[in-house]
Amino acid sequence: MGFSVQGKTALVTGSNRGIGRAIVESLLSSGATKGYAAVREPSKAQELVDAHPGKVEAIEIDLARPETITAAASKATDVELVVNNAGVLKMANPLASDAIESLQFELEMNLFGLIRMAQAFAPVLKGNGGGAFVQLNSVASIKNFADLATYSASKAATYSITQGLRDKLSEQGTAVLSVHPGPIATDMVAGTGMEGESPSIVGDGIVSALASGEFHFFAGTLATQLWSAYESFARGVVEASLAEG
Repeated sequence: MGFSVQGKTALVTGSNRGIGRAIVESLLSSGATKGYAAVREPSKAQELVDAHPGKVEAIEIDLARPETITAAASKATDVELVVNNAGVLKMANPLASDAIESLQFELEMNLFGLIRMAQAFAPVLKGNGGGAFVQLNSVASIKNFADLATYSASKAATYSITQGLRDKLSEQGTAVLSVHPGPIATDMVAGTGMEGESPSIVGDGIVSALASGEFHFFAGTLATQLWSAYESFARGVVEASLAEG
C-alpha cells in the first residue's frame, strides 16, 4: 500500500544527526507538516528544531529505557508515520572475548527497541488511519560481516521482526517499510573505518519507497548491488503470501 508523507506528522528516532536527521529533512522537504525528533537527550536536537521553527519538536526516546517509549507514544498522539532509525553497533567478531556481551547489548537496543516501538505506536498509527512504520535495518541483515558479526546478527533479527510487523500491521492498514542501507557517512560508520555515502539518499529514498508501496528499500551503491542478487528471493519468498506452518 502506498503512503504519501504530504501533510503528515512523523516521528523519527535518533534524529539529532546522521541518517535520522537526514530523514527528518527529507520528510519536511517532501511535504510533511510536523516532525518529532525523538532522541535520548532532547537538547541535542535543538539545532534541528531551530532550523525548522514550528515544524520540529524534540521528544525523549531512549531505547534503553522502555518507559520513555510509552511516554512518547502517549504524548505524540498525532503521529501518522514512525521511523525507527536509532540503533547501536559494536565491533565484535564471533571469537572476540566480548562477543556475547556485545550481542546482548545490540539485541537489547536494536531488536527489543524495535518491538517496544512497534507495540507502543501501533495503536497510535491505527487511531490516525493506519499510517506507516519504517524500520532501519541494514545490508548486514542479509549478509554477515565478520568484524561486525554481532551487529549483523542483531540486524538479521530486526529484519525478521520487520517481516512479521508487515503482516500484522497490514491488518490495521499500516504500511511497513524495511530499509537496508549500505555504508552511509555517519559517526557509526566512521568508527568502522569504512567510507560512506550521503545520508540524504536514505531519507529521500524512504519517501519514494513509501509512495510506491515497497516493503524493501536498499540504499547506496553496495546495497543496490546486493539487492540485485537478493531481489528474486525477497519477492518470491519474503514478500510472498506463504501458508504458515
